[in-house]
Amino acid sequence: MKKLITLVVLIVFMAPFVFAAGEGAKGPIGGQALVEKAKAEGKVAFYANMTAVEPILADFAKKYGFKAEYTRLSTTKFIATVLTEHAAGKLTADVLQAPMPVLELLKEKGVLASYTSPAAAGYPKWTNKDGKIQSFGIEYAALIYNRELVKPADVPKSYEDLTDPKWKGKIVMANPSSHATTITWLVGLKENVIKSEAEWMKFLKGLAANRPMFVASFGPTPAPIESGEKLIGISMPKYIITKAPAPLDWAKVSQPMMGTPRGMAIAAGAPHPNAARLFVDYWLSRDAMKIMAEKVGEYVLAPGVYPPIAGIEKANVIPIRELSDDEIKKWGGEFKKIFEAP
Repeated sequence: MKKLITLVVLIVFMAPFVFAAGEGAKGPIGGQALVEKAKAEGKVAFYANMTAVEPILADFAKKYGFKAEYTRLSTTKFIATVLTEHAAGKLTADVLQAPMPVLELLKEKGVLASYTSPAAAGYPKWTNKDGKIQSFGIEYAALIYNRELVKPADVPKSYEDLTDPKWKGKIVMANPSSHATTITWLVGLKENVIKSEAEWMKFLKGLAANRPMFVASFGPTPAPIESGEKLIGISMPKYIITKAPAPLDWAKVSQPMMGTPRGMAIAAGAPHPNAARLFVDYWLSRDAMKIMAEKVGEYVLAPGVYPPIAGIEKANVIPIRELSDDEIKKWGGEFKKIFEAP
């Protein structure tokens, strides 16, 4: 009898873990009961600062029979919009996706609900430290180049190789005095890759000496590389997919590839709480992350899922911290002087 009781307790204790690990093989992650409750709510509202999420939203609607209503908010407007709606008791969003500092601030203001999705069971431990914000990808940056015009022997083997005078006048990058992600990436080199402040400063001055072309953001960086106007740039490897068949490749440097984490959370008092949980479960699922990786080229954190970019599965991709507004302003000013940027 004692053995029987022990066995029953063990089964009850283990059931949630077996269910979480076995999702996908035997039905929806949250169970059919969650699906039915979510369908009864009729929709889920999704505020995000990401673009190109439509393939995932379309697959969600096809799979579950109701829509995810997507509202894109720029990073600069995200906090003000959400806090204003929340203070008035009129926040219509169920799920929020934004840069980590934005989500952290919203958490401090009581805007986020607690939820740990079973779909994230295999994600790295650092992706959810507080049971509210879940990281699902890294907005990665690297060196991309024109594979038809750059000889294999000339492809950089380290970030410091960009300071070689052979690249003078042949580099494109987002403006380091004003583009927050590029500023963050350059500071990330100092904090995670280059051994000393002196060596980092030498890298910055060497890169500046090669007179890069400056554009407003990562978005315009592939075009001059594709056309041959420039040969290489600090950009995003996902353009190898989204700009195909452009002759783009990425430099497989010996150092880590860096990027800022992408996060999401459920809003406290979400109008459609069950639909919100189902949507987050789906978003974090292998199926959704495969869509994001394969169709959009994003680097996602679902285990074993990679964008179809040769060699990317071997890259050491690490998360770096996002800088505060004051740090962005400070370093943007410093880089403006070093690069003599407009």
